[in-house]
Amino acid sequence: MRGLEVHFPIRKGVLLERPVGAVRAVDGVDLDVERGTTFGLVGESGCGKSTLGRAILRLVEPTAGTVRFDGIDVASLRPEPLRRLRARMQMVFQDPLSSLDPRQNVESILVEPLRTHRVATGKDARRRARELLDVVGLPAAAAARYPHEFSGGQRQRIGIARALALNPELIVADEPVSALDVSIQAQVVNLLEELQKEFGLTYLVIAHDLAVVRHISETIGVMYLGRIVEQAPSDELYATPRHPYTIALMSAVPIPDPEVEDRRERILLRGDLPSPANPPSGCRFHTRCPFRQPTRCHDEDPALRELGPGHAVACHWAEQVATGEIRPHPTAVPS
Repeated sequence: MRGLEVHFPIRKGVLLERPVGAVRAVDGVDLDVERGTTFGLVGESGCGKSTLGRAILRLVEPTAGTVRFDGIDVASLRPEPLRRLRARMQMVFQDPLSSLDPRQNVESILVEPLRTHRVATGKDARRRARELLDVVGLPAAAAARYPHEFSGGQRQRIGIARALALNPELIVADEPVSALDVSIQAQVVNLLEELQKEFGLTYLVIAHDLAVVRHISETIGVMYLGRIVEQAPSDELYATPRHPYTIALMSAVPIPDPEVEDRRERILLRGDLPSPANPPSGCRFHTRCPFRQPTRCHDEDPALRELGPGHAVACHWAEQVATGEIRPHPTAVPS
């Protein structure tokens, strides 16, 4: 992705024809996902993660920028070439119940993409549906049942099976475990890892659970108000976060050691996420940043710059924050 933008127009008037602004859900994102790897995308609700994932597959139309998949510019494809390409790119949606047709049984759900893309029909399609159920750990008898008859974890497995039906190369997984119990989350995450090893899949995993993303991802991008503010290898990001927003997120992750938990500094972000229809000037995080400075932060928009191999940060003061030269404001740290 290069310069990817997704803006939703705000309209007023009797017929809602007069544009008066736009919601900048995704506002200039550059991103690379290497084949066969997992890229984790994290950030709080409303930062544009899901919109970014949908824009990759053109489930929402990009306003500007390019999306290249295996050298093909997805953003400029006409409907028929796009339909053919989508066999190679699939999505696992956040809510497995609402993304599965309640009027179709599981076999029909899994057979539909095979028929749509003319991969298999009749007995071959039904056999493939049962193979997919076996791959995701569900019995063949599940084919005759309907989505409401399954648990949340089982429904998510059905969603994964549907995504695998056409042997894709890229899967965008939007909050694949957020609606599940912790024990079921582990099962689904382990399943995704096993499928990646078996089929050589590439994942873009969108989540707000930092522990899940760390477990499954080689590289993590942190998103805030439509932009990537930090990107680094998974272990490095958790060991040495550089952006103030990432530092605040990491300080909220519980540590299973009471002594360490009591000693560590926790940073609380004040205020709400600004409106993407009217983002702040300069650094978009400066209105909530516990490390903000009177110079540059308010007026100058920081570029995403590389501070080390594969570690990029969009912050004017990232080096000083990392070394402790700049400390968080007292009001940002609870007593």
